[in-house]
Amino acid sequence: MSDKFDDKVVLITGAAGGIGSALSDVFSAHGAIIAASDRDGSGLAADTSFLGDLTNPAFCDALPQMVYDRYGRLDIIINNAGVIARGDVTASTDDDLRLSMAVNVEAPFRICRASIPLMASGGGGAIVNIASCWGRRPGPNHALYCMTKAALASLTECMGMDHAHQNIRVNGICPNEVNTPMLRSGFAMRGMNPDTAVEALNKTVPLGRIAEPQDIADVALFLASDSARYMCGALVEVNGGKPVA
Repeated sequence: MSDKFDDKVVLITGAAGGIGSALSDVFSAHGAIIAASDRDGSGLAADTSFLGDLTNPAFCDALPQMVYDRYGRLDIIINNAGVIARGDVTASTDDDLRLSMAVNVEAPFRICRASIPLMASGGGGAIVNIASCWGRRPGPNHALYCMTKAALASLTECMGMDHAHQNIRVNGICPNEVNTPMLRSGFAMRGMNPDTAVEALNKTVPLGRIAEPQDIADVALFLASDSARYMCGALVEVNGGKPVA
């Protein structure tokens, strides 16, 4: 693959979200064909949309093959979709556990498992998993989120080692806070003014602001490119210098 991604097929999950939209835009701007997946197709700007629920194992298992059948190739996977369950273990419900595991762990596992043979048949590819700094050094009152993102980070490292010989590079991005609709809606759900809350978060970051979706998308673009050709099984923290509290 070239750094310009001409005609490379990129499957992006959670493509309608804040980071997902930025991922679609940046890869498309560099010539890639975007196969966007989300539950809701409204607002998706992509060459083709593959709508479905990542809590459905059958959909996750079938998704890579659907993309491959449509384009005859599958070059890059961005496992971007994720959910946040807030609270400690005692405040977490069975539904919280099921949803967090399904979207944050099982869906990327199934998608990677189905994608790797297809990529290998085409000579290789790149997988970028969006994990979290909170999966590397857990923060307070997000037990399920931290646990599942830690699992995704570990899976990324394992796959990077296991599939390098197939010319499939698997790397992960670990953001801290990102200024997305999901972050802002979380503040609103807790009765906080999202703008005020984001302004307060900005002051906690050494670089002076939390990440914008474009900051994460640009790192994903790099990891999927030939410029990162010797990176495999790496977890890249994109945190503006802010450690997890």
